[in-house]
Amino acid sequence: MAARADTANLLRLYGGAAARVARRGRKKATAVATDATEQPVFIVGAPRSGTTFMGSSLGALPGFVDLGEVGPLKVAIGELVALPEEEAARRLRRTLERVRRFGLARRLRAVEQTPETSFVLLAALRAYPQAKVVHMVRDGRDVVCSLLEKGWLRRERGGVDDVGYPYGEQARFWVELERAQEFNAASEATRAGWAWRRYLTAARAAAPGATLEVRYEELAADPDAAATRIAGHIGADHAALAEGLRAVHSQSVGRWRRDLTEEQVADVEAEAGPLLRELGY
Repeated sequence: MAARADTANLLRLYGGAAARVARRGRKKATAVATDATEQPVFIVGAPRSGTTFMGSSLGALPGFVDLGEVGPLKVAIGELVALPEEEAARRLRRTLERVRRFGLARRLRAVEQTPETSFVLLAALRAYPQAKVVHMVRDGRDVVCSLLEKGWLRRERGGVDDVGYPYGEQARFWVELERAQEFNAASEATRAGWAWRRYLTAARAAAPGATLEVRYEELAADPDAAATRIAGHIGADHAALAEGLRAVHSQSVGRWRRDLTEEQVADVEAEAGPLLRELGY
């Protein structure tokens, strides 16, 4: 019964991902990118760092299609991180190509924005050697504000996320094994800062040559300058991208100063302070 339920959930995830891609790519049949299959763009970074906004902005460009957060990939990341890189690359590519095929978008460049891809980025680039990566980096304290608002890591929260994983305080695959009990017992602000640190360091450790780091704060301050850098990195139209990026929500920059308590700030800095300082936050 469990195996049947897992299969049913996987089919549901594939169906949802393909339907979403088909809707987004339907009007772009004439805007075909050269060698589209081999040149996807991976948007990585901690959740609530602007990955969704960046993915939708790039996916709106001619010749591109936003895959969104790919459920079948997201649910498999915990297994992929434990596999040899070559095998993980094979499985990752097979998953994405199924979604593109079922979504009738194989002639468009895919924009994949699952944050957990941060942990298998080397496998993703092995699967697609010509891929480009955009790493969204945001002040960890602002990320914590947003995660606290969502409540995904809140103790005793019920319900499940979009791929069926339960919310709550339990350790995820990205928590250091020897610190799992510490994570479970930590405050919600500490767990949120922990998540930011782990996602960000994973993405930064992989393939800097293929990766463009984009600070959310710099994007909010000057969308046109950010568009120039990103368009040059991925080979896209600057003017069209600049128009999309101007919709960025700049008012969320620095929200931690008004939204976090002194205790919450202390918890975040105790867990992620060195990285915050390294990045100049």
